[in-house]
Amino acid sequence: MKDKIVLITGANRGIGKETTRALAKKGATIIMACRHLEKAEPVCAMIQTESKNPNIKVMKLDLASLESVRNFTQEFKARYQKLNVLINNAGVFCMKREETEEGFELTMGVNHLGHFLLTHELLPILEKTPDARIINLSSDAHSSADLDLDDLHFKKRKYSGIKAYGASRLATVFFTQELAERLKEKDITVNSLHPGHVDTNMWDLWQAKRRWYYSLLHGIIKLFLISAEEGTQTSIYLASSNEVKGITGKYFAKKKMKAASKKCSDTKLQKELWQLSERLTGINK
Repeated sequence: MKDKIVLITGANRGIGKETTRALAKKGATIIMACRHLEKAEPVCAMIQTESKNPNIKVMKLDLASLESVRNFTQEFKARYQKLNVLINNAGVFCMKREETEEGFELTMGVNHLGHFLLTHELLPILEKTPDARIINLSSDAHSSADLDLDDLHFKKRKYSGIKAYGASRLATVFFTQELAERLKEKDITVNSLHPGHVDTNMWDLWQAKRRWYYSLLHGIIKLFLISAEEGTQTSIYLASSNEVKGITGKYFAKKKMKAASKKCSDTKLQKELWQLSERLTGINK
């Protein structure tokens, strides 16, 4: 990864932090795109010291704000002439309905729409970079999810954090497949992945509803979770391995290609989601 530039969203904690750490040790130049600079900068300094790699920088990015996404991409393109790997890693899980700056449901707004706009704005620099790679973190939660384009932001339905999260991860797989199709003549690959069931703060938020049986279930679930370091392995593989060169539009788990849910074969819904995402993010064709 020496001389390669990698951009990782949500890079200061969890899977993003461990991905940054691993790729830094491989010699990559890494841009940590994070919402809170005061939290990200100490992590950056720690990884620089540990990896003996000074080429790690922090830039401010709030995926819950389309203005922040646009400001970030303008600054990034002014600073850098290439982008070898874009890892759309950041994600949120909400127990109650919250909104982004534009009024999107927060989970869909960050996990899908923010990354949708970010990727679109970075395409010009990705297209100039040989063998560029886009890696989208999804989840096997997509397999049991439904995507209601008439109520994407849960304004009509009763809100469920689990349903909102699953829908956002289904949207991630659709986004990956459609983008890969649109870029098939370019030297850019796009793949999504399930990192595994990682012990992150998502499960603590789930337990925080504080019903007595949630605490019990929370304790049981924790027994089966993997560490953030283990959860980075597929991201690192897709970012750095020659084995996946030229492979695009696929879904991976445990460093192996895997069939996504049958729901992901609905190309009509996939294209409708793309069109809606363009409208919501203000992308003009």
